[in-house]
Amino acid sequence: MKIIAFYLPQYHEIKENNEWWGEGFTEWTNLKNSQPCFKGHNMPRRPLNDNYYNLTDVKTMLWQKDLAKKYGIYGFAYYHYWSEGEMLLEKPAEIMLKHPEVDMPFCFSWANHPWIRVRADKTIEILRPQKYGDEKDWKRHFDYLLPFFKDKRYIKEDGRPVMILYNPLAIKEFPEMMKKWQEWAKNAGLPGVFFLHQQTEFDHSREPGGDLFEGGVEYQPNRAVVEYIRKSLTFKLEALGSRIADKIPSLICKGTMKHYSYDDIWKIILKQQPKGKNWYPGAFVDWDNTPRRKHQGSFCDGTSPEKFEYYLTKQIKRVRDVYHKDYLFMFAWNEWGESGYLEPDVKNGYKMLEGVRNALIANDEFPDFNK
Repeated sequence: MKIIAFYLPQYHEIKENNEWWGEGFTEWTNLKNSQPCFKGHNMPRRPLNDNYYNLTDVKTMLWQKDLAKKYGIYGFAYYHYWSEGEMLLEKPAEIMLKHPEVDMPFCFSWANHPWIRVRADKTIEILRPQKYGDEKDWKRHFDYLLPFFKDKRYIKEDGRPVMILYNPLAIKEFPEMMKKWQEWAKNAGLPGVFFLHQQTEFDHSREPGGDLFEGGVEYQPNRAVVEYIRKSLTFKLEALGSRIADKIPSLICKGTMKHYSYDDIWKIILKQQPKGKNWYPGAFVDWDNTPRRKHQGSFCDGTSPEKFEYYLTKQIKRVRDVYHKDYLFMFAWNEWGESGYLEPDVKNGYKMLEGVRNALIANDEFPDFNK
């Protein structure tokens, strides 16, 4: 079984974040500044041994690689940010590419969304719009990615590099762009590109051009949360509570934020079915984005390492028996600002990683990294 964990590269300074959020900002800033929003709220989270690492240090990447492999994580899906030639957070992947000793399989997930700031009044400020340019820019983008695609560590299916796309509907000419990428890949000696769309709220395979994708990736817990909200009267009551709390500040507490049962979300995940031949299931560690969104955030109730291991054990079996695949996409390796992380923390130590290892072993699916 190949568990691929989504990987956030926002653990180093960049000039854009310094301008938008203040000098020295990284994802750790959100985490350190987080506060409990209600009694018993597990905030702020702290990495074990106060390991607030910097991803421009290759030693950090070597530590991550060794840790991931020890507990059975097969590879990382790096979030990739490109907007008409402008990149953000590209340095960690570039450093990794230059260091073959970071021998960890990887692929890219193009997070093609604008960068935003949600103001206190809930209005949205666009910090960096997402643009796609013309064919020349598509070629620049492909040429930038080509050395990664050709790297022996890059995850491939039938020789084709796996490329995940977050929101294809946002790209007006994405069918033309994808066809060009396939052409350029073949001209570069590759058999093509293995495009996957990321399934959150929409089934992109049903949209125009959806047949150009090889399949979809279930991005959890987002996909399950959408179903949970649609079915849940509780969400409607919470929305009413939020409007009341806007008028009565003393009520700003657990009841005003969207919160979901960890068990209920996992039960939805375990009932989902593949929607096509190449449909890749997902899993998640935890969810709590209040470090980023404060009282406008959402979180899961009832998370524990024991529950995570229990549900993951079931999902790994379903990957094999229901989806007939050997890839499982995990949220996440290091999404500390949304509490989706496998890396060790002060509260649970290595228990989440131990849960991954135990779930794999229980299904006789621990990967052989020597193959």
